[in-house]
Parts: sequence; C-alpha cells; structure tokens
Amino acid sequence: MRNYNKYIILICLLITCGNNIFAQKQKVKNQPYADQKLFHLGFTLGLSTQDLILSHSGFVNPDNSVWFSEIPSYSPGLSVGIIADRYINQYMNLRIIPTLNFGEKRFVFREQNDMHENFEATIKNNYLSLPIHMRFSSERLNNIRPYVLAGGFINTQIGGQKEPVIKLNNVDYGIEIGLGCNLYFPLFKLSPELRFSFGLKDILEKDRSDLRDENLLIYTKALNSAKSRMITLTFNFE
Repeated sequence: MRNYNKYIILICLLITCGNNIFAQKQKVKNQPYADQKLFHLGFTLGLSTQDLILSHSGFVNPDNSVWFSEIPSYSPGLSVGIIADRYINQYMNLRIIPTLNFGEKRFVFREQNDMHENFEATIKNNYLSLPIHMRFSSERLNNIRPYVLAGGFINTQIGGQKEPVIKLNNVDYGIEIGLGCNLYFPLFKLSPELRFSFGLKDILEKDRSDLRDENLLIYTKALNSAKSRMITLTFNFE
C-alpha cells in the first residue's frame, strides 16, 4: 500500500504542476494573424532516408544459383521545395509542396547457397515530388501550435543513371502522414515536421533491354517487386 501511495502522490504533483503551467499568464503572441491568411507561400528544407520494400521472385538461373537482395541501411538524402498554403478554416489547411529530392539506394545481393558471395550496387534516385496534404491543427498555445497531416504524393524521376543494375520506374505515387509543430517568431513561422511516405506502386522496371551486360540481368530477375518508403524531417519557413 505504501508503494501505491507514492504513485498517487506523484500523480497529484504532476497534475498540480500541469495546472500551474496552463494557468500562467499568456505570453505576447508573435504574428497573431499569420494562420488566417487566405493564401501564403513559404519554402522547405529537409533531410530524408530512402528505403524500398523488396519481394523476391525465387528465379533459378541456368547455373542453379538463386539470388536475393536487401537494402542493409537507410541512405541519407536532401530535399528543397516551395510551400503553397490555402486556408480552409481555423483548423484545416490545404498545402501543395513541389519538392526536389536528392538521394540514393544501396542494394546488396547474396547467393542463396553461398552467403559469402555477394554483389553491391548503388543507384542515384533524384526526383521531383508533388505532395498534396490536408493539415489539421490544434488550438494555438502562446507561440506553439501542433498539427498532424495526411495526403498523397506523385514522384517523377529526374537525371537517372545510364544502365543501372536495378532500374526503377520514372513515376511513383503513394500516401503520406506526418506531424509537426508551428513555432511563431516575430518575423517568420518555423515548422519542424516529421513525415512518413508509403509508395503504392511497384516501381521495379522488369524490362531491361537497355542492359548491354547480360550478366547483370540475374539481379533484376531476382526481384519480383519494389515499393518505396521514405522518412523525412523537414523545416518549413513561412
């Protein structure tokens, strides 16, 4: 019973402290009408990690070898974009964010019967992305306002490599969810945002008539499908 009393006292103290914090006098709000603009622009800078969800075909080569692949680690990337924000109501905004993403993906292929035999390949993955989000914001507390978002995206690859070992389709699309927080400063609004992207399309290009080295075909044939995944930390300036 003594231990339970300690927990009860601790909970009471936390509740009391919380009430004291919210009962404090409100601070002066920076840019009190910033969120009421019908339309405004901004820009975004971000760091990302690209990944692929791979499924394998189990294809048996003429020499009876069977290869499978993995992406052993996340590959860091950069993004830069423009924000176009349309006010819907006090709690909702529609946002379109054309973005350039720069990154790469590293594949490691291993032969099923000989784990020491492997092949590595890195492909550059630069593309123009067009996310469309609906953002849902909470009440503003002084100069902080948390929010969540949901929407979709479409990607178009730019500047692809010639004859990559694994070729990805030029177009991808999917859904995005995320959360963030508006921080209001006297001259601008900064929003750190964490976003999760889930590709819905199989972007593995199976027709590899472009490959001059036919020995590399075994790596494409080892895969059945590939779907994109990405985690992005952005800093939005508005």
